[in-house]
Amino acid sequence: MTEWATSIVSSLGVIGVAFLIAVENLFPPIPSELILPLTGFLVGRGEFSFTVALIAATAGAVGGALALYALGVWLGWDRLRSLVRRHGTWLMVTEDDVDKADRFFDRHGAKVVLFGRLAPGVRSVVSIPAGASGMGLRRFTLYTALGSAVWNAALIGIGYALGSNWENAQSYTRYFEYGVLAFMAGSVTLFVVRRRSERTKRGRQDPSQEIHPHTR
Repeated sequence: MTEWATSIVSSLGVIGVAFLIAVENLFPPIPSELILPLTGFLVGRGEFSFTVALIAATAGAVGGALALYALGVWLGWDRLRSLVRRHGTWLMVTEDDVDKADRFFDRHGAKVVLFGRLAPGVRSVVSIPAGASGMGLRRFTLYTALGSAVWNAALIGIGYALGSNWENAQSYTRYFEYGVLAFMAGSVTLFVVRRRSERTKRGRQDPSQEIHPHTR
């Protein structure tokens, strides 16, 4: 994998970077944790500038994400529910899970797309529910580009800093990924706690439970 990625980037330059990152969005086994640090190493060698490398990588990420977004638009929630109905057992997903995802994405779609681009295992698949939920194309493209740019800049920077040791970048990117996952888990926990607190308050303030003076 390393030799293949190196040969493509070496022969095609930033076009190769954009191509590999686009493919990585469609086929996650091709890791950006390999491609981007290699790109940073080549930036350090003067093959191309950091800015050009970042633009190329982000363009590739957006291109790959748009392909999955289009798939999500074509599928829609109804087809996703149908797939889950037929294959949900081995996917370990239920129709109720799809309904919850639908509601959650309606409320927090922009945040999911933005921060999902920074999370391992989520970067690729987040584009499908975005398309299925009917998220606006411009909005999706903007948040995908922003999230991808942050991720790309971090990994290119790590590769640049490590120089010839860029292949050791995964031991550093792991901490970055853990930090993002911890932030997302904390945000979800806070959201759940707040919603429960709001429901509790509404229950206490329910007018049907109050005894008004004129009813005595």
